[in-house]
Amino acid sequence: MNLSKSKYCEGITCLKKLWLSTYKPEVKEDVKESVFETGTEVGELAKNIYGEYIDIEFNTDLKQMIEDTKKALDVKGDINITEASFNYDNNFCSVDILRRIGNSYEINEVKSSTHVNPIYLDDISYQYYILSHLGYKVDKCNIVTLNSGYIRHGELELDRLFTINDVTQEVLRKQKEIEQNIIDINSNMTKEEPRVSLDTYCKDPYDCPYFKYCTQNLEHPNIFDISGMNFSTKCTFYKKGLISYKELLHEKMNPKYKEQIEYELGLRKENIELDKIEEFLNTLEYPLYFLDFETYQEAIPSYDGISPYMQVPFQYSLHVKRNENAPLEHYEFLAEAGIDPRRSLAEQLVKDIPKDVCTIAYNMSFEKTVLKNLASLYPDLSKHLLNIREGMKDLMIPFKNRDYYNKEMKGSYSIKYVLPALFPDDPELDYHNLPLIHKGDEASNAYATLHLKSKKEQEEIRKGLLVYCELDTYAMVKIWEKLQECIRK
Repeated sequence: MNLSKSKYCEGITCLKKLWLSTYKPEVKEDVKESVFETGTEVGELAKNIYGEYIDIEFNTDLKQMIEDTKKALDVKGDINITEASFNYDNNFCSVDILRRIGNSYEINEVKSSTHVNPIYLDDISYQYYILSHLGYKVDKCNIVTLNSGYIRHGELELDRLFTINDVTQEVLRKQKEIEQNIIDINSNMTKEEPRVSLDTYCKDPYDCPYFKYCTQNLEHPNIFDISGMNFSTKCTFYKKGLISYKELLHEKMNPKYKEQIEYELGLRKENIELDKIEEFLNTLEYPLYFLDFETYQEAIPSYDGISPYMQVPFQYSLHVKRNENAPLEHYEFLAEAGIDPRRSLAEQLVKDIPKDVCTIAYNMSFEKTVLKNLASLYPDLSKHLLNIREGMKDLMIPFKNRDYYNKEMKGSYSIKYVLPALFPDDPELDYHNLPLIHKGDEASNAYATLHLKSKKEQEEIRKGLLVYCELDTYAMVKIWEKLQECIRK
């Protein structure tokens, strides 16, 4: 078959994955577009790291890209070419950045990650295989990644934002393996779907978009539904034929996993440890401030003080209960589009939350990290922000410890499982009923691209963001009330 570097990497990860993408692409689950957009953005910026370059424009006619590359290579002297395209024996690749220095060449593969993943070595080794067989003298192979330690101050410094990792020796060692892999891939790409067992490659290096298809005939619930268990451990049980909960019931495993199985098989009833719940609730003192942040991440930092993939807060919701009989109050903040949201958010937050109060979050380590970062960024607000941080309590604790647990929680203490387990018939608390934004990653992506939308679209997205974030803190209030009801009975 005609292989590209992405198809080659699919094939060596899992032959069935490549077969499905070739012959049954309709069974593929949706992949987040934001992942591809990030990769494109990083790739475009990285084209500048070595200075001037000739860009080979993308064309669905790959022959045209190959011809354009040949013309570019006719230029005398040292040269940088981006998306330089080659074909050898039905194996095609486009090199992110090809450098010709003197009589030798250098391959640069750009990734939006902050580390070198083993699959990247396969990717660049495949490119070397093609170019070397076409007679190009390649002396160096680099994987270009983002530097997680880089913090932007002023203009972007490309030499510090990107890390150039020399992997030439690893690439050379892989060449015989590449040739055999190509033979294996071609021999297995028949009309018959390959029989491939589920294994760790279903989640590593990436979540496979065909996993749902490959597990469609398994009895549910099954080993892959156990919350928190390492995927490789799940695969070990699977290979032994221990798949359904009934088959797993008497196997040796972490007690929490065994509990999930027993609950979902109906062997245990709802667990409510009233003493422990009361002990937790006694750590909370009025006035109560229920806080939730929304953040987004950028591969390429837009503002000072940000590093690649740093969590940048742009929104919060705050519900306040001043005393037992006081009405519930709500406060919120959502930054304008296309600006650094942190300063205005931090200023509003210290107005909305006074010092020395009890602030409640669900999985407070996230909120604490956001507050710590804001405090280090703004010394004039630091004392107040750190005071809020010190006064935080985690509503997740009773559920993480399984002091309150039922089978509908499916082994998880995430609020997205706990809330419907406690309030199964309340449409007001159902995230699926929300307009536009239904989960955290949707909120992050919506805000990150908000400045690119029309004014009308921005208004709709902002409404969706506000309603979503408000439900996060309202859900916490309802959960807290539920715990209160338990100890009053």
